[in-house]
Amino acid sequence: MKTIVIGASGTLGRAVVAALEPRHEVVAASRRGPVRVDLEDPATLDELFERVPDADAVVCCAAGGPLVDLEKVTDEEFAAGLRAKLLGQVALARRAVRHLRDGGSITLTGGTFTEPLPGGSLGALVNSGLAGFVRNAAAELPRGLRINLISPGWISETLESMGRDPADGTPVDDVARAFLTVVEGGVRGENIIP
Repeated sequence: MKTIVIGASGTLGRAVVAALEPRHEVVAASRRGPVRVDLEDPATLDELFERVPDADAVVCCAAGGPLVDLEKVTDEEFAAGLRAKLLGQVALARRAVRHLRDGGSITLTGGTFTEPLPGGSLGALVNSGLAGFVRNAAAELPRGLRINLISPGWISETLESMGRDPADGTPVDDVARAFLTVVEGGVRGENIIP
């Protein structure tokens, strides 16, 4: 299968590429790589599918969002957070529907908060929105296409880079295996929490 991985240069993206490469032809895409794509720039999404017209699957690991102080965040800052992780992935999925081969797979990345998190209101909105979008979009997809969401909590390696206890997270290789399972499997409309 030819699989596009967006966000391939990040911690999660590199692990997903490593998990897929032994069994898939992987096209690594990122904001700065040779195959350039930016979820906040819809034109780059169109260019991606023109450049890689015969993909079987697309995986998005690029989406991130800031923690914001609900009392102090501006409307513009809040909207920017929605544009990147929520609306950017929705735009990617909409384009993938038109370009992936029959039976193809779309896998997006959400997140999971195990408990309310100070500054997490924007992330909670985005993650809930992605879960709802995926659940409903799965019923609308033509040609046997599938869409799913992987929603890890904290990734151990990310916590470690922040100087926090990595034991409070999920190892990135475990999360990457969840992506592999979804791309190769038959589930549709699921929100998988590794």
